[in-house]
Amino acid sequence: MAPKRRGKPPKHFADLTPEERVASVVELGEKPFRAKQLAAHYFTHFTSDPAEMTDLPKATRESLATTMFPPLIRPTKRMEADGGTTVKTLWHLFDDAKVESVLMRYPNRTTLCVSSQAGCGMACPFCATGQLGLTRNLSTAEILEQVRAAFRSLDRGEIPGGPARLNNLVFMGMGEPLANYKAVIETVRALVAPSPQGLGMSARNITVSTVGLVPAMRRLTDEGIPVTLALSLHAPDDDLRSELVPINTRWSVDETLDTARRYFEVTGRRVSIEYALIKDMNDHAWRADLLGEKLNARGRGWVHVNPIPLNPTPGSIWTASERSVEDEFVARLRGHGIPTTIRDTRGSDIDGACGQLAAEEDDE
Repeated sequence: MAPKRRGKPPKHFADLTPEERVASVVELGEKPFRAKQLAAHYFTHFTSDPAEMTDLPKATRESLATTMFPPLIRPTKRMEADGGTTVKTLWHLFDDAKVESVLMRYPNRTTLCVSSQAGCGMACPFCATGQLGLTRNLSTAEILEQVRAAFRSLDRGEIPGGPARLNNLVFMGMGEPLANYKAVIETVRALVAPSPQGLGMSARNITVSTVGLVPAMRRLTDEGIPVTLALSLHAPDDDLRSELVPINTRWSVDETLDTARRYFEVTGRRVSIEYALIKDMNDHAWRADLLGEKLNARGRGWVHVNPIPLNPTPGSIWTASERSVEDEFVARLRGHGIPTTIRDTRGSDIDGACGQLAAEEDDE
């Protein structure tokens, strides 16, 4: 599970606390208030370009911006679907590690899916990213740069529908977010911090997913930041889940669900259960019944299930369930009184499964 050793990305403005930002600009010979100006440019105007920072002295603008905003990510491939309202970007990091993000615009909201690791060490066999292995953790700034790019693109009206603001953010891209806990929680703090020190998002519109790293789930519970917790369960029984989600051999289905239930009790935030429906593997009606029973055994009203039609990767033996089987699975869960909504799988025609663009580039 430990990432391979690589050089660390350059320290970036977005890696720093407000106090550290002040100390850094003072160290560069600038007045303390320059830190707030830089924060306003980055978090409010979504820019790190010195040419746009006209309220800074021209003599020091370039050197200050270059020092505080070293380039961390660069777009190398962009694919669009849904009339340009779904945009998937392959980013190369400073060391040429690769990650992906997906920006999705709906009629009444916008959502960004970000990566928190280059690759993933969880080794789930049906997941494109899991088959890449783990390259390394992303820094806080490398995650936030994905977010800033989305804010900027929406703000400039580059996505069909006119200028808009990013409403929702999900840590469901490449990587296991809770395996990179420090950077992810620091990113969350920057997302919810009021402008100009952060992006001013609502914690309730941020979703952090996990395959079930129980100790990290407990840490997240104690943070006091009411983000939505999404548990990638994929099977209600230990035998199958240990095959689909190898980390289950360390923390069982019951222990993981107990921890998720505690998250709800402490935060009041309903937990999402993510369940990729895989043909003839985990889509049996009896497994839907077992899942419903296990969730209800821990109370009512604390959970919502998102069955996800599997987005198969090229050459994979894993494929999506038949529609009739999917419908029966959902009906069984609803019969247990479990709120259940099929996940919208946008971007399937642009290699929507996270990790596919990176894997394809490795094959070229």
